[in-house]
Formats: sequence, C-alpha cells, structure tokens
Amino acid sequence: MTIASERLRLTPLQRRQLLASPAGWLATGFGSGLAPVAQGTVGSAVALLPWLWLRHCDVPTYLLVLLLGCVIGCWACAVAGRLLGVDDHRALVWDEFIGQWLALLPVLHHPGWLWPVLGFGLFRLFDAGKPWPVRWLDRTLKGGVGVMLDDVAAGAMAALVLWALLHWLG
Repeated sequence: MTIASERLRLTPLQRRQLLASPAGWLATGFGSGLAPVAQGTVGSAVALLPWLWLRHCDVPTYLLVLLLGCVIGCWACAVAGRLLGVDDHRALVWDEFIGQWLALLPVLHHPGWLWPVLGFGLFRLFDAGKPWPVRWLDRTLKGGVGVMLDDVAAGAMAALVLWALLHWLG
C-alpha cells in the first residue's frame, strides 16, 4: 500500500468523528461514503433513494433543492475535509448526490426506470472519466467548492447527454 492510499484510509476515530458531526454525516452521504470500496458509485446509488421522492417536485423546487444542497455541501465537505486533512477524500460523497440529482433532471417526471438507470451510468462515466472541464475543476479548485463543482460539471454533462438522448430517441 502506498503512502497516499494509506493516508486515504480512515481510522475508526475518524469514522466516528465524521458520523458524529452534522457536516461529516452529510459530506459522507449519510455514511454511504464509508463503504469499503467504490465510494463514489455507492454514494451515487444511495443518492437514488432520496431522488425517488425528489422526482415528484416541480422543476423550480427541484432546482432550489439542488442549489441549497450544493451550497450546504460546499460547507459540509470543507469541514469534513479539514477534519480528515484531505480536501477531496474519497469518503466525501455528497458531491455525488448533487451531481447525480443534476444528471437526472431531464427525467424528473419521466415514467419508468430505464432512463434513471441510464442517467446513473452517464453520471458515473463523466465523474470517473473526468473529461474536460471536470478534470480541470477537480485539479484547480480546492476545499469544499472544489469537492462539489467537479461533480456538478459531471452531472451537467450527463444531463445534457441524457436530455439529447430523450429528445433524439423519444
């Protein structure tokens, strides 16, 4: 194990501190970021649970939830990152929640499960693949804002592709 990967490992004390703090609890996606592997994918999948409720909101309310979630996420991820000593620790997955919800905006009131599953896959593709500008944001911005905005960009890219597919195929 490298020094860098060892630094990303959470101690039991760090886990308890994260879950005891409202900022840490939110930043870890209600604890989903503490999964032993594939934290981003787990966080994105867990984000689908509250989305099942959010998908019934009207568009202005949904956008307000996204905006507030992003602003609060900047704060929560900054606090949790300072606690861990790593700006964008892999356990911090609230950014996946917001990015995933943004990616699913085109299918907000669309029936069925196929399009949300495709939106999930597209978001994971853009988030993990980090094409420009996602990679640039990830490397350039630091702190809570940096944690959040690269996933917002990945979510926006996934939403655009999903919207185009919906209009092209539907």
